[in-house]
Order: sequence, then C-alpha cells, then structure tokens
Amino acid sequence: MTAYLVRRLLFAVFVLWGAVTVVFLVLRLVPGDPAQLILGSDATQDELAQLREQMGLDRPLVVQYGKYLADVATLDFGDSYRYHRDAMGLVLDRFPATLQLAAVAMVIGLVLGISLGVVAALRVNRFADRVVSVFALLSQSMPSFWIGIVFILVFARQLHWLASGGQGGLDRMILPGITLALPFVAILIRLTRSGLLDVVHENYIQTARAKGLSERVVIFPHAIRNALIPIVTVAGLEFGKLLGGAVIVETVFAWPGVGRLLIDSISARDYNVVQAAILLIAGGFVLINLIVDVLYGYLDPRIRLGR
Repeated sequence: MTAYLVRRLLFAVFVLWGAVTVVFLVLRLVPGDPAQLILGSDATQDELAQLREQMGLDRPLVVQYGKYLADVATLDFGDSYRYHRDAMGLVLDRFPATLQLAAVAMVIGLVLGISLGVVAALRVNRFADRVVSVFALLSQSMPSFWIGIVFILVFARQLHWLASGGQGGLDRMILPGITLALPFVAILIRLTRSGLLDVVHENYIQTARAKGLSERVVIFPHAIRNALIPIVTVAGLEFGKLLGGAVIVETVFAWPGVGRLLIDSISARDYNVVQAAILLIAGGFVLINLIVDVLYGYLDPRIRLGR
C-alpha cells in the first residue's frame, strides 16, 4: 500500500507541475503587454521599462520559468498588480463563494440526477424514460453560459421569480446552482438508470421478490443501495469538475468567486492572481482524485498491484 501511495503522490505532483507550466506558458504567449495594461496608454517608455523590470518580464523566458517554479514550491505567488495585495490571499478570500456554489450544485445534481435516473429505470422504454433521456441529452449538450443566459432572461427578467446575479440569499443561488449542476445531473441520470437496470436482474433481487416483498421494498432498500456504489465514486470526482466549471457560471451570474476573479485577472494580465487561482483549482481537483485513488487501492488490492 505504501508503494501505491507513493506512486499516486508522485503522479499528483506531476499533474500539478503540468498545470502550472501550461498556465505559465499560455500567459506569456498571449498577445498584449501587462505593463501597458496596468499603467495605461499615457505611460512613458521609462515607466513601462521600470515596471517590466519589477515584474521580471525583461528577463529570458527560461529564467522567468525557473523563478516561477521556485516561488510556487515555496507557495509564494507574489502580489496582485491590480489589487496590490497577496495573490493567493486574494484567491482564498474568494474560494468560500466558489465552494458554496459547487456545494449547491452538488446537492441539486444528486437529488435531481438520482431521482430522475430511478424514474427512468423503473419506466424503462416507456414515455417517462424517453422524456428523462431527452432531458439528460439536452442537459449535457447545451453549453453552461447559454443555459445561464436563458435562465436569467426567463426567470429573472421576464417572470421576476429569482435574482439574476450576485451573492446573497437562496434566490440568488438557485439559478447559478442549477446551471452548474445540469451536466452533472445528466451523468447521474445515465449512471443511475444503467446501474439500477443491471442490479434488478441479480439473483438476490429475484430472491427478494420470490419472498413476496413489495416492489417498493425490493427496489429502494435493496437495489438502489448497490446501484449507488459507482454513483458515490463519480460524485466525488465530479465535485472537482464543479469547482473548475464554476468559472463560466460565476461570470454569467456575477458570482464573486474564484472563477470570476480568474476571468477578470486574465483580462488584466494579472499573472500572479491567475497562477494562484489555477493552482488552487487544479490542486483541489488533484486532491479529490488522489483521495479516490487511495480509497480504491484500499478497497481493492488488485488496483494497487496494477492488475
């Protein structure tokens, strides 16, 4: 188990290194001068040169990359050029809002996805199954930014039922939560439906029916309990995706989380904040995957032996 854990930790470090390297290269290759964006069009050449020297942009790319990796290794992300404060501290201040939105989306996804998946399995090849299948297909096919805009136009602007943006009460969380949860709902519907259809043909289910138990008792305590095992695993992995997927949804709904801060910082070429935000999101995703991998290895020895 120790060797397996070491391998997974090394893989996690490799993934994080890949993420921070890609972010570094993409930011440097994007057209535009960060010094010009920060100082504005009225800045003189001397002022621009001085700021580039302070930011280290006048050094060779390899030197910038080496210093960047050394700073990341010591968790030093520097200060935001735009907000004039610690970059990682700024990201961590916004992280609770992103976590709150992801948690709301997770709850909506679990309740809606499992419920509709059960309905589809119990009404397989009937009208309800087809309606749920079409809903799952549409939920997974439509882009989140388009769904969010439609929700705002219908439920906020036309019907005035819910707020269109900002952080606050429950009325401000429902629309962004559902928008973020819909792709997750589609996955859970298909997983629940297929898992339940596989389980209902097992011998122990047939035995329960032969004992004279009602269909409700057979399905809910027995069949669903076993069908939920892969769903719990996928739900853990999807939570990491919800954190990353909040970038677009937060921007559409003006949600003050890490995603909106990330988009604003990319527009302003605020390198330090972008790098800190990407590393936090990637780190969360890698950590969740690492926990799931370790649990897999603990529950099934064949996995940690590479079989």
